[in-house]
Amino acid sequence: MVIFNEWLIFSLILLGIWIVIFVFRKSIRKEMFLVSLLTMPFGLTEPLFVPEYWSPPSLFNLAVKTGFDIESLIFCFTVGGIGSVIYELFFRVRHKKMSKNETHNAKHKYHLLSLSSPIIVFIILWLFTELNPIYSASISMFIGGLFAMMCRPDLKKKIIFGGILFLFLYFILFVLFNNIYPYAVETFWNLSALSGILILKVPLEELIFAFTFGMMWSSVYEHIKWYKLS
Repeated sequence: MVIFNEWLIFSLILLGIWIVIFVFRKSIRKEMFLVSLLTMPFGLTEPLFVPEYWSPPSLFNLAVKTGFDIESLIFCFTVGGIGSVIYELFFRVRHKKMSKNETHNAKHKYHLLSLSSPIIVFIILWLFTELNPIYSASISMFIGGLFAMMCRPDLKKKIIFGGILFLFLYFILFVLFNNIYPYAVETFWNLSALSGILILKVPLEELIFAFTFGMMWSSVYEHIKWYKLS
C-alpha cells in the first residue's frame, strides 16, 4: 500500500507552509488557528466533489470507497489558515476592536447574512442546478466575498488582495506539484466535465477556486470578531 500518495503530499506541503507561518509570525497565530478550525470541517464535503470534479488517491483508498478522505481535512485546515493571514504577510496591519456604535451601523445590518451567504448560495446551486460542484463552490465564495465588501467596506483591500495573493501562492505550488507529478491532472481530475483549460497544466477551475477562496476567507476573522484594520 502506498502511504504517501500525491494528494497527501500536496496537503502536507501546505501544512508545512502553515507551520512555518505559525511558528515565525506570532502576532497572527490566533487568527490563523481560528480560521483553520472553521475551514477544516469543509473537508467533509469531499463526497460532493468525488468523482464529479476529481477522483484523488487517498490514504486507505477512502476517497474511492466512501468519498471522504483524511487529506481533505488537512487541506482545508491549512488553506483556511494561510488564506486568512496571507494579506498580513505582505502588508503591515493592526487589529482594533470596533466600538458598539460602529457595530450597530446600518451597513452591518446584514452581518450574519454576509457570513452565511456562501453556504446558502452553494446549497441553492447544488439543489437546483447541474453545475459541477467546483463551480458552485467558487460562485458561492465569490458572492460571499462581495457580501463581505458590502457589509465591511473597510476590509475591501484585504478581501481583494487576499484573493490575488492566495491565487499567486496556490498557482506556484500547483506548478511545482505538476513538475513532481506531471501525470496527476490528467489522471485524477475529471477534465471532461470541466472547461478543459489548463494554464501551465493547472486547471482553470483550480485557479478560480483559489482566488475566490482567498477573497472570502481573508476577512472572516475580522468579520466574526468585529475587528477593523489600522
